[in-house]
Amino acid sequence: MGADAHNDSMEPIVTDDRSATMAEALRLTRAGRLNEARDVLQGGQRPATDAVHQLSATPVTARLGGTRLPGLTSLPDLTSLTAGGVLDGVQAHLPGRLVGGSMLRHTPEAAAAASEAGGTIRHLVHTGPAGSRSYDLYVPTGYAGEPVPLVVMLHGGTQDAMDFAAGTGMNQLAEQHTMLVAYPEQPTSANSGRYWNWFRPTDQKRDAGEPAIIAGITREVMAQYETDPARVYVAGLSAGGAMAAVMAATYPDLFAAVGVHSGLAYGAAQDAPSAFAAMRSGGTPARAGDVPLIVFHGDCDSTVAPVNAERLIAARMEEASLNGQGGVTTRGVAEGRDYSRTIYCERNGNVVAEQWTVHGAGHAWFGGNTAGSYTDPSGPDASAEMARFFLDHGRQPTRR
Repeated sequence: MGADAHNDSMEPIVTDDRSATMAEALRLTRAGRLNEARDVLQGGQRPATDAVHQLSATPVTARLGGTRLPGLTSLPDLTSLTAGGVLDGVQAHLPGRLVGGSMLRHTPEAAAAASEAGGTIRHLVHTGPAGSRSYDLYVPTGYAGEPVPLVVMLHGGTQDAMDFAAGTGMNQLAEQHTMLVAYPEQPTSANSGRYWNWFRPTDQKRDAGEPAIIAGITREVMAQYETDPARVYVAGLSAGGAMAAVMAATYPDLFAAVGVHSGLAYGAAQDAPSAFAAMRSGGTPARAGDVPLIVFHGDCDSTVAPVNAERLIAARMEEASLNGQGGVTTRGVAEGRDYSRTIYCERNGNVVAEQWTVHGAGHAWFGGNTAGSYTDPSGPDASAEMARFFLDHGRQPTRR
């Protein structure tokens, strides 16, 4: 985490009607009372006054597995809150930091950490029929015009490209393996909390919405740089992980493998209330897409419940017609954290999915650099393992 994430000062929650509704929905969701939370969000029921006052007066700080995470400090302006955009203000549920009620983007430390790999970081803008997005592109020093792999990294809520690059250390791996890395950025104009809108039906379709924009960025990089089309990958954290799952399902011809860290399965939610429910229960995923999958999740994640990792694996196994077939599990210790790693294979030995469960860990990128937000330096190195998994899975996509 950046230095600001360690600030112990917490501000009270603003208790206007909309903020009170949000606070009560969060309280009910955390308590597992999902039907009541949905009623509050959809019907606008006024929450009990004592619950609101309790939330307003009590700082919320999470300490999971030795990693300090910022808690709910205050809610942003909710004057334009709609049912479809209710997740915009949920700072306690997806990665991000609030300082003085304002969204904080990357710190100088994050910029330095993202740049120290030695290659070139290019700040670019993609514009296509579905819309525009800024993105950063890391070009390693070893790039010499020969075809190289491309990894597309989707940040979590309230993060930005530089913050995510710093926290994951993916630029350093790009130097090691000579890969291009693209970091699309979600603007506040699309979602005031910078979350990818993974839960909206309009952003769960091919050739439309955010999937089309991310695919457009991917193809733009492929057109402007020598990229191996057999080795193009997508990964993300939390809301970004959920959107990575969307990309695997909607563009299985474009991506050769997908990494989901602390995220949710494709189709697990169709609107904001069902997104809240899915974060606790895993929802009912849709077809996953025939793309090799690697999943990381902490078994003490109280933001996106660990059951979501199980749903991701189950959906992938169903897509491969391997329903009910078990995997081979090994256990180990990395940087002071126990973990379980399960590999699921087809009968011919091809790996379909790989699942890493980090025991005692919460909602943070494992093995990450604390210069970035929502990182945990303990446990297995998620970035290194994703890079290894990706480079083990190359194929020539069928373009359409």
